[in-house]
Amino acid sequence: MRIIFSILQLAGFPCISVDTAVCGGRPVITGTRMRVKDVLDLLTSGAAEAEILVDYSYVGVADIRACLAYAASAAGNLKKNILPHS
Repeated sequence: MRIIFSILQLAGFPCISVDTAVCGGRPVITGTRMRVKDVLDLLTSGAAEAEILVDYSYVGVADIRACLAYAASAAGNLKKNILPHS
């Protein structure tokens, strides 16, 4: 059996990548195993950006902002996938 791993750099989000061999193919901060969802969960639970930077030294300000931009983009795309009430 041949296993093929795929690493995708997301267009418009250079700090975010998807690798089928990392975190089940969920979006992560490139070069880490920190999922976009993990950063969003920290922020929504009240963690300050500065706190995240201290606790996760491999995450930078640009990474946090990229996670927020990615989430905003994903939320904007939800509208396209929702069917109107019939």
